[in-house]
Amino acid sequence: MPGQDAGKQQPETLVSAEQLRARLDGGERMVLLDVRWALGDPHGREHYLLEHLPGAVFVDLPSELAGHGAATEGRHPLPSESSFQDAARRWGIRNADTVVLYDDGGNMSAARLWWLLQYAGVTSVQLLDGGLGAWRAAGYPVEAGLVEPAPGDVTISFGALPVVDTSAAGDWPRHGVLLDARAGERYRGETEPVDPRAGHIPGAVSAPSSANLGPDQKFLPAEQLRERFSALGISTGTDVAVYCGSGVTAAHEILALHLAGFPAALFPGSWSAWSSHPELPAATRAQP
Repeated sequence: MPGQDAGKQQPETLVSAEQLRARLDGGERMVLLDVRWALGDPHGREHYLLEHLPGAVFVDLPSELAGHGAATEGRHPLPSESSFQDAARRWGIRNADTVVLYDDGGNMSAARLWWLLQYAGVTSVQLLDGGLGAWRAAGYPVEAGLVEPAPGDVTISFGALPVVDTSAAGDWPRHGVLLDARAGERYRGETEPVDPRAGHIPGAVSAPSSANLGPDQKFLPAEQLRERFSALGISTGTDVAVYCGSGVTAAHEILALHLAGFPAALFPGSWSAWSSHPELPAATRAQP
């Protein structure tokens, strides 16, 4: 990953419930963050208050993992560097901490924070594979109520991962592969529940992020992910960029690509930004 210290071995991207429980029982210091959010479900905080991993701190995706701007910037533009650093310190992250993230939906929202922390230069970041469901299935304890940690002192600096803007995203299929991580029906323009127009960026390839997961909501093995993306035209050296509706599940796709060994850039504004530009085309074919 860009921005990593070459002299320091970074942790695996995914951690199992069993591994995490053993580390917690062993007294290892880490920051646990609960990133429950889903399109159409604004009650992540309420879900967290009912049950969460012991010691986990709640992260509010709309207010802490996104900024606010014009519609042409998308529904979840990136937060400012200063506001994200303030949030990370509120969560209790200190320099050199290991951070473990999870949600209750296949890590679709937790992946947004994984990407943002990597983008900010925080490289010791892991996801609980299978999320809260895997923790419950293992029979491990949960707790209720609000966890308020001591403030951290982490220092962040944006720019450690590549991003593309609207212009670059439109041009991307000329020299690389542009993946659309939304559900297939949204890609094809059959439905559009939230954004101004239906369809997809011309030349983009449909690659729903849900296909990165098995029935247990855990990521597929790296080799299966590699096979999946290879079938979509990606090989070593391919220029890859990813978008979704608002830059959230696109981060999940980038994480899956990372597990498969393929680096990729994020279009943060995604379809919500593109479709807010009436002068830009929208394709509705089943394939590019």
